[in-house]
Order: sequence, then structure tokens, then C-alpha cells
Amino acid sequence: MHPARAFKVEDRETLLAFLREHPFVTLAASVGGRPMVAQAPVVVREMHDELVIDFHLSRGNVLVPHLVQGFRAVMLATGPDAYISPDGYESADQVPTWNYLSVEAEGSVTVLDEAELIAQLDSLSEQEEARLLPKPLWTRHKMAPGKFEAMLRGIIGGRLLVDRLEGTFKLSQNKSEADRLEAAKGLGEHPIAAMMRVKPE
Repeated sequence: MHPARAFKVEDRETLLAFLREHPFVTLAASVGGRPMVAQAPVVVREMHDELVIDFHLSRGNVLVPHLVQGFRAVMLATGPDAYISPDGYESADQVPTWNYLSVEAEGSVTVLDEAELIAQLDSLSEQEEARLLPKPLWTRHKMAPGKFEAMLRGIIGGRLLVDRLEGTFKLSQNKSEADRLEAAKGLGEHPIAAMMRVKPE
């Protein structure tokens, strides 16, 4: 996460909403001294006063052999980003920078059993199909008998038990209002521009 306090987001509901809005994450871990990265679709759950993030991976993924014994990992969810040119500011003597939104979740990873994996897949399809309304929702029950079970053998589920959750929403909050608004104007209709126009709290 960016070290500057101005960009740090700690509000739990804001962070959870961001994770749910950007559910395709990068999972990073160092196992046996080797850095490893995977990308996965996730479902965020609050279970027994604990925040967990469930995901699944292809069985051919580099992290899969390590799931059974478990490991620590960081999940990174990212949103829109934009280059900010020094020419976009009202003030002189600025430098180029990048505005962006991201959320990190860190914790221990454990393997899901088959029932938990099926629940993750059902929740994931329900979560994503809801974004396509009014299209009728797809469910695995539309598949031919035995097809889902056959495909299930190709993946494995995991769960991140979150013990650190924080975010960076870098939107030129460290600049004067005039500079921030002028830079936003230079981005036109970019989604970052609309966020930059909101006065920082």
C-alpha cells in the first residue's frame, strides 16, 4: 500500500464494498522461498465474526500443490487507474504521477473441501449473474447431468482468513483543490476524474 496517509483507506465497509465490486484479484505468496502469483475470482464472506475470501484455482496453478499445508498470502484487488500529467495542474513545477484505487487483504490460506468449493462456485455465479440483470440467472443446474461434477475435478478451492485489510485510493488528495480539479478536467470522462472531483474528507 502507498505509505502516504492522505491516500489510506481504513473504513471496513468501504473496503468490503470495493472488494465486492472488483472480485477478480491477484493472489501473491512466497512459498519455499519462491514468489508465486495467481489470479482468481473471489467471494467475500463474513463468517462467525471473521472475514474470509473464498476463491478457486485451476489444478494446474503453481500455488495448488501448497494449498493443503497452507501458506500466508496477500490478495490485491484493483480498480481504475490513470496517469496524471504535470501539464494538467494549475500550479507549476509538478511531476508525473499515477492515480489509482486498490485494496489489500492479507492472511493465511487454507484449502476448501468439496462442499465449500461448490458453495463458492454457486455464490460466485450468483454474485456475477446479478450484475447482468434483467438477464435470467444462470445456475449450474442448467448443465447436462454429470458435466458440473466432471469439470469440478479440474479446480481446487481456497480460503484467505483475513487478518489485515487496507486500501489506497490515490486521487490527488495531497494537491490543492485547484490543482486536483484541473487535473481531473484533463482526464475528461475517465472514471478516476469523477472521483477526483469529490472533495476529500
